[in-house]
Amino acid sequence: MSEEPDSNDSQPAGNAMAMSMAMGAAAQNERVAAKTEAFLEEQTAVLRLQKEQMQEEADIHRWSLRIRHISDVMKVAFELSAAFIVVAIAIGVGAAIWNAANDKGVAIEAFSVPPDMAAKGLTGEVVAAKLLDRLSSLQAQTNSNRAPSSYANNWGSDIKVQIPDTGVSIGELNRYLRNWLGHETRISGEIYRIDSGIAVTARAGSDTSPTFQGKESDLDKLIQQAAESVYRSTQPYRYAVYLDAHNRATDAKAIYEQLLASGSREDRAWAYIGLDNQVVANGDFVGGTEDLRRTIAIDPQSLLAYENMANNESTLQHDEQSLIATRQAVTIGQVGGDSSMDPASLPVRVLQDKGTLASALGDFGTQIEYDREVEELPDRSSLENAYESDMQACAALHDAGCVHMAREQLRPTTNSLLTLGRLANIQIADVFLEHWQAARADGLSLLSGLAKLGPQGQVFLRFSEFPLQAFTMANLGDLRGAGAMIDKTPSDCVVCLRLRGRIDALQHRWAAAEYWFSRAVVAAPSVPFGETDWGQMLLIKGDADGAIAKFTQAHAKGPHYADPLEMWGEALMLKNRSDLALAKFTEADKYAPNWGRLHLKWGEALLYTGLPEAAKKQFARATELDMPAKERAELIRISG
Repeated sequence: MSEEPDSNDSQPAGNAMAMSMAMGAAAQNERVAAKTEAFLEEQTAVLRLQKEQMQEEADIHRWSLRIRHISDVMKVAFELSAAFIVVAIAIGVGAAIWNAANDKGVAIEAFSVPPDMAAKGLTGEVVAAKLLDRLSSLQAQTNSNRAPSSYANNWGSDIKVQIPDTGVSIGELNRYLRNWLGHETRISGEIYRIDSGIAVTARAGSDTSPTFQGKESDLDKLIQQAAESVYRSTQPYRYAVYLDAHNRATDAKAIYEQLLASGSREDRAWAYIGLDNQVVANGDFVGGTEDLRRTIAIDPQSLLAYENMANNESTLQHDEQSLIATRQAVTIGQVGGDSSMDPASLPVRVLQDKGTLASALGDFGTQIEYDREVEELPDRSSLENAYESDMQACAALHDAGCVHMAREQLRPTTNSLLTLGRLANIQIADVFLEHWQAARADGLSLLSGLAKLGPQGQVFLRFSEFPLQAFTMANLGDLRGAGAMIDKTPSDCVVCLRLRGRIDALQHRWAAAEYWFSRAVVAAPSVPFGETDWGQMLLIKGDADGAIAKFTQAHAKGPHYADPLEMWGEALMLKNRSDLALAKFTEADKYAPNWGRLHLKWGEALLYTGLPEAAKKQFARATELDMPAKERAELIRISG
């Protein structure tokens, strides 16, 4: 058997080798670790450098992008600025061309004057400025309802002295464009010496112009004549209006006739309006209306023609024709007005026309409302008409307090025509309020005043004053004088027919009264006043049913007219139907709340229907209001 070596004996030799190997491996590991660490540090440093380089490159890239963006923005801004400049230049040029093409102003060039006059300060520019002053004064003194835009050659207020520029300038460019494209009126002229003094010529464009001669001391007068000559040739209609306003009707008429022969459509239409004003001033209201019809044939939308026609027909007391013309005027105003009228006057005219229409149908409360709107407008020139209209409307509502307030609004005046017009309205108010003695005094003053107005005054006497005087005299008991006065009135005057009937009714001449009322209704079938007067006569006669029939017709034509409603109530009381009368009095109160007689009869009806407390309130209200003496006595008797 073989022997094996003992393991314990061989242990030391193996351990030493192992330790040696282990120590060698450890040293090698340390070297490897050191190298690895160094490598990692180098790589970290490289990565750090790369990061820093990349960051720097990124910063440079961002900066480059920002610079490029700024450059792009500046480029766009530059391009926009250039485009804006080009557009601005184009707009400026376009505006200059448009202004030049639409230029209708007046440019007065420096006059040619003698050297010795220029040496004394009367240079060509000074003379041109003097002419400008005269033209501006003529323009300011010409009051016309015509719209400036309706003139073929309208200056407006664009009148200027033109002083030549030196060299090339914007002014020279604008002048060139106006000469090329525009319609500017260029006025030139000269002053030169003649044996007897000096001569002045002013011409518009290439038109020939008369030469005015005189002494050098008459220079201002000669320039005025030259200015009127220029005004006539360039603004013929306005010049005619100016002449009419300065009592030169013959010269004005010659211009109107010239416009009718060779003027534009607008000039011809307005020339007939000018002729209407002339013939009306001479008392020919019928001829004036014929001229206005010719205007309407040329321009069916002529607002002023219809308004003047309504006034003419109203003066002649042609109620129906006046109503028709007024309705047409209101229609034109409601659809925007007449383009040939001055737009600044349109708001006032529309309100006045509506008020006139309301009055024609007995709606006096609405008339006052329109007057109040006129009084609130910035245009104060219509206040006088509004206050006078208020007086009539308040009186037609039987409201003495309202009449007094309207009279208080009138300012003191020294104008004789204005005073006469006010007195006429005061007389009408006194007649409505049955202030007969005051109305008589008013009439006596008017007779002398109207007689001084020539032919026009004679028309007012026959169509307005004589019938009112006659009715006043009848109510004061002078029936013979009333008959003689009413016989002076025309047969086609509606108010004359109505007052003839009322004078006959005062005398209980029922058949004669009906004859006149029937004629008045036929002459003016659309207004409520004829039937109202007729019904009142039947009420006085005691014919309640006949009166109610007439009041019903009147109410249908003028639903806001209080008089037929109040008298309808009285007719029902006559039929012992005071209960039904209350409704009529209540409705009448909506339109004439301050009518003393209305509250008297209302209280009486309440008393008859067994309502004494309500009746007392109406009697108390009547006591506070203006009433004729006979009605005041009746109130005391019934309420006492």
